[in-house]
Amino acid sequence: MALLKSVSVQKPRQIAAQVLRQRRAEGPYVEDLLQAALAGAALSPADRGLCQELTYGAVRWQATLDWLIGQKTDGREQKPALQNLLRLGLYQIFWLSRIPPHAAVHETVELAKQSGLGPQAGFVNALLRSYVREQDKTRQLLAELKTKQPALGWSHPEWLVARWQKRWGLKKTAQLLEWNNTPPKTFARVNTLKLLGSARCADRTPQHSVPTLLALWAGEGVEHDFVRRDWLGENLVFELKSHPPLDSLASFRGGGFYIQDPSTLLAPVLLGAQPGEAILDFCAAPGGKTTFIAQLMNNQGRIVAQDVSEARLGLIRENCARLGVTCAETALPSTLNAQPSTTFDRVLVDAPCSNTGVMRRRVDLRWRIQPKELGRLQSAQLELLEQAAGRVRSGGVLVYSTCSLEPEENQDVVKQFLTGHSAFRLDHEPELLPFTDRVDGAYIARLHRLP
Repeated sequence: MALLKSVSVQKPRQIAAQVLRQRRAEGPYVEDLLQAALAGAALSPADRGLCQELTYGAVRWQATLDWLIGQKTDGREQKPALQNLLRLGLYQIFWLSRIPPHAAVHETVELAKQSGLGPQAGFVNALLRSYVREQDKTRQLLAELKTKQPALGWSHPEWLVARWQKRWGLKKTAQLLEWNNTPPKTFARVNTLKLLGSARCADRTPQHSVPTLLALWAGEGVEHDFVRRDWLGENLVFELKSHPPLDSLASFRGGGFYIQDPSTLLAPVLLGAQPGEAILDFCAAPGGKTTFIAQLMNNQGRIVAQDVSEARLGLIRENCARLGVTCAETALPSTLNAQPSTTFDRVLVDAPCSNTGVMRRRVDLRWRIQPKELGRLQSAQLELLEQAAGRVRSGGVLVYSTCSLEPEENQDVVKQFLTGHSAFRLDHEPELLPFTDRVDGAYIARLHRLP
């Protein structure tokens, strides 16, 4: 991956512009590009925040920003580097109220000069200043665009908005589009296996762990809030409202918590793993669900965490080590394939999917996903579910989950599976929707194998 080599002297806007230039339709996601860029940059927390806001904002609102640029250029196509600078400038003017418009114009013009676009600096200045003069009128147009042309007004692909409107209607779709354009919150799941210095205590519950964790957070400058959902235990998940870099926190390095959206905990809860049982986590990396299952089992029993590569298994092992999970082992598919008779009490298939339920976390996903992928993914998901079914013992439980909102990947996969597997019955299949449940989207189907 060709990333920034010497960014320690760069400013937030320079890094944002360079990351945007590195974006490709096929390649690392913008989150990965930015993370790598910031790793080598000597920026203050405020400047890091600004850099992330500019980068993600320009990607999220790309379609709307390009519409604004097209209004002033008769739709003429600009060179990518110039288009990115105009996006950054307009995003600051219309989406970042804390930056004065004249400062946004000045910084963008200077950035053009620093980026080898000096001859275009006058054009950049003229276009942005024109919009500064027309701010009120333009804001009204942008508001109207959200109603008249939602895909353009909320900066989403037309085909995706159309299918959501057909399913949920205009109002709920607009709520989902707004959700996708809102920076995600950070949630921490309390890890009761470590108990933060009280590892020998028998009461491995969030109620026992929380006072210790909150005391540590108070000393580390972590501001938090309580999170309550029907499927969550009391004091299990907290929203981190502000915090220093996670890697700098002793409470994080010591395994006191794991960063995890509340939606991802429903599948392990419905799996219902009990201490002493044998569990297979079929698509386990990076290990969030694996480690929570171990927590629910009080580290008693056996969990086999399977994934397709050693690199992905390495992520699982790292998280298990940090969180004190001792009942889990990792395995490649070939390992289990060599043991065809091995079955488990419960099997979780958290299948690779389109990720449309986590679009606000995967910033440039909306510009990558294509309609044809849903059919391809459905075939792969059904194959995974069928493979996993053969590992469920008589009377055991099989849970299928995705972070997709699309029926093709969810209900349709389960229906097809049940058509060909009469030994299984569907218990229930809840769906979490961002505009209803205020968490990432998720689908979970709990099935049981008849004795």
